[in-house]
Formats: sequence, C-alpha cells, structure tokens
Amino acid sequence: MLRERAAIYGVAPDDATVRLLQTYFLKVVAWNARLHLVAPCTPSEFATRHVLESLLAERFLAKGARVVDIGSGAGLPAIPLLIARPDIEAVLIEASAKKSVFLREALSAVGRQARARVVAERFERLPRPDAHALTCRALERFAETLPAMLEWAENVGTLLLFGGESLRERLEASGQAFYSILAPESERRFLFVVRREL
Repeated sequence: MLRERAAIYGVAPDDATVRLLQTYFLKVVAWNARLHLVAPCTPSEFATRHVLESLLAERFLAKGARVVDIGSGAGLPAIPLLIARPDIEAVLIEASAKKSVFLREALSAVGRQARARVVAERFERLPRPDAHALTCRALERFAETLPAMLEWAENVGTLLLFGGESLRERLEASGQAFYSILAPESERRFLFVVRREL
C-alpha cells in the first residue's frame, strides 16, 4: 500500500526505505497498546495518514538539515523523515518519559540512533534550538501552544506544522507568512510551511 500510494504524496521510497518503514510500523504496533501512540488503524491507514503524510515535509528539508521535532510521540513525522533522508539529523522532543523510551527503541530498530537524539522534556524548558527546520505534527493543544513555539524557535528558518483549520487561524493571527498544502486524500489535514528570513 505504501509504495502504491507514494506517488500521490510526491515521494518515491526505494526498497530499503520501505523495509525500514515496515520495521518502524511493527515497532509502533508492538508499543501502541501500552502507550496509545496512534489511534487504532489498519496498516494501509498507517501507511497513508501517518507515514506518507509525514513525508510531505521531506521536500522542504535541505541536504544535511538539522531538524528539531516537537511533541514527537509516536515519532511522527521525524522517524519517517529520518528513514527517507539518512542525510538529516534530528532532535526529538517528547515530554513523556515512556514515549521517549519508545522513540529510542524505534530509532535503534531502524538504524537511525546515531543521527537522532531524544530529549524527554517540554520544549519550553529547553534552550532555543540550533536547527534549520522545526517539525510538529500532533502536539497537545497545538493551536494554543503555537505562540510559545514561534518565540522559542525564532532562529529556525523553516517551520513544518501539520494541523487543521484551528492551526491555520492561529498562524494567521500570529502574522507569520505561510502557505498550506492539503494532504492528499484528505479534506482537512494540512502541512503549513512557514519560511522566515533570518
């Protein structure tokens, strides 16, 4: 399913990438009952809604980019991006200690532990990031948290934020210049791209 639908999302994963994404999916399934990482879904739904939607952000990451991912949870979008783009590095910030353990296990399972670091803390309590891009997909109270995130990441040039209309409204209210990409096969899930001149 992932390979069949990939072109719709503008990506073309090779065989090695698909195998690692399958390994990642199995790791999520194994931990999901304990940690509620993602809502129950079929393998094909996971492939499209979670993995391929995450990979919509890939085209906005320069070669060798340093990425900070806020509210990593199940590792989305960071782990699919690290799998598809072994040239990038990432810091995965996750406030839940238990989910942070999962993230480390998943990164090890797909061989990306050397290019990623997991920080078990709320982003607001951390120093401002030294990163080219920030990603965020499923942060609790995302729209309400957005102003603090924008300030915290003021030195980050590209923000790649996944959400719906409430997030769009908060971005508009913030005065940030952005554009949106509607996720294929969806009517209300978007990738919001914020580009800043630094």
